[in-house]
Amino acid sequence: MTDAPAGHAAGVPAGVPWSTGVVRGADGVVRVAGADVHTLAAEHGTPAYVLDEADLRARARAFREAFEAACAQVGTGADVYYAGKALLTRAVARWVHEEGLRVDTASGGELAVALAGGVPGADIGLHGNNKSDAELHAALDAGVGRIIVDSLVEVDRLADLVAARRAAGTPTDAAPVMVRLTTGVHAGGHEFIATAHEDQKFGLSLAAGPAGGDSPAVTALLRVLERPELRLLGLHSHIGSQILDPAGFAAAAEKVLALRAALAARTGVLVDEVDLGGGYGIAYLPGEVALDPDRAAKEVVHAVADACRALGTPLPRLSVEPGRAIVGPAGLTLYTVGTVKPVRLDDGRVRTYVSVDGGMSDNIRPALYGARYHAELVGRASDAAPVLARVVGKHCESGDVVVHEVQLPGDVRAGDLLAVAATGAYGRSMASSYNLLPRPPVVAVRAGASRVLVRRETVADLLALDVGDA
Repeated sequence: MTDAPAGHAAGVPAGVPWSTGVVRGADGVVRVAGADVHTLAAEHGTPAYVLDEADLRARARAFREAFEAACAQVGTGADVYYAGKALLTRAVARWVHEEGLRVDTASGGELAVALAGGVPGADIGLHGNNKSDAELHAALDAGVGRIIVDSLVEVDRLADLVAARRAAGTPTDAAPVMVRLTTGVHAGGHEFIATAHEDQKFGLSLAAGPAGGDSPAVTALLRVLERPELRLLGLHSHIGSQILDPAGFAAAAEKVLALRAALAARTGVLVDEVDLGGGYGIAYLPGEVALDPDRAAKEVVHAVADACRALGTPLPRLSVEPGRAIVGPAGLTLYTVGTVKPVRLDDGRVRTYVSVDGGMSDNIRPALYGARYHAELVGRASDAAPVLARVVGKHCESGDVVVHEVQLPGDVRAGDLLAVAATGAYGRSMASSYNLLPRPPVVAVRAGASRVLVRRETVADLLALDVGDA
């Protein structure tokens, strides 16, 4: 964690998990976008999610510019959608929209926050495998740019809902829909975040139906075209998360574009847009290398162009969803160290358990599916020899592990400040108040100044939800 290495300032770190604004000074104290961690801890307390605004904006721009440039070279256009599920606040929604991105939401709550952040409905998409009627009404009221339908039953539910609104006297345009496909191509990290294999809850399969009949995907597309209350925008595919090799996108693109061509041959309708999802990987540990936006854009667009050329079809407009790659590296979680406990292992080694004032309630991913993170002492310099350490939380769970294995200075002690890198995505958004531990604040830093985007939850907040038994 030193001055940014070559290529870091472009918005895509090479082999480091910290944001571009994270620098360790000669005194050993780390500064985030010019704000030192002692000041951040004093002003906002710990644990705290700290977000480097300039870094986040730079990553958003990098993906938009890369895909716009690659698509322009082959004669089409591109839209980049920010994944609201990774982290969504009103400020974050505004930032990414100001950088030219649209926003992808997966619930009525995310939709409400995006709208409150000033994102126009037309620049918002709504995902979800089990959308409620209330969520669909909210999407129609907001004029969202696209609703990604995820099942055959949703096609009719949405169409019927539009018809009912019209019958009740509410002017409602045909709902703009994309149909989510499962291509059988999946890539990325843990099984729980691979989203294109057949045995899972998302999307409609391209595999043929019984006795060689239409696939669920084709059946849904035909049904959409039959319903005048719906307007078919295009096809959507998402193959996984934390993907570091674009090859999977090329394989998925071939299948999606073949379906697009087959639908046109059968119905005369050539859809205008194809969304190939995203889930681009980031560096969580030193030495890991994130998927570069330029590489991803060039390889994905090249694959789309090749497939369309082979099929003899015009290029669609392309949309992508980089996911955690925009916000993940822009954030870190700042903790204060409490109990430090050496534990002798069966093989004779000693592992130092370093307890912090948060844990699985502010980062569930290590406990949920073994996600690996990197931690460092950030409040001082140390010449002590490193020791094998495990960073753990304060919850009443043996699985409450934040960082499974990391080398920390042997003089780590209570009161030290410790930071975990690359927690901008899925930290706050998956946080809980387990053990009734209030959730940390989200603090933005830019040019040496910090401000609270989401305030710290308090015990009063917890009690306010408990109505008692009166």
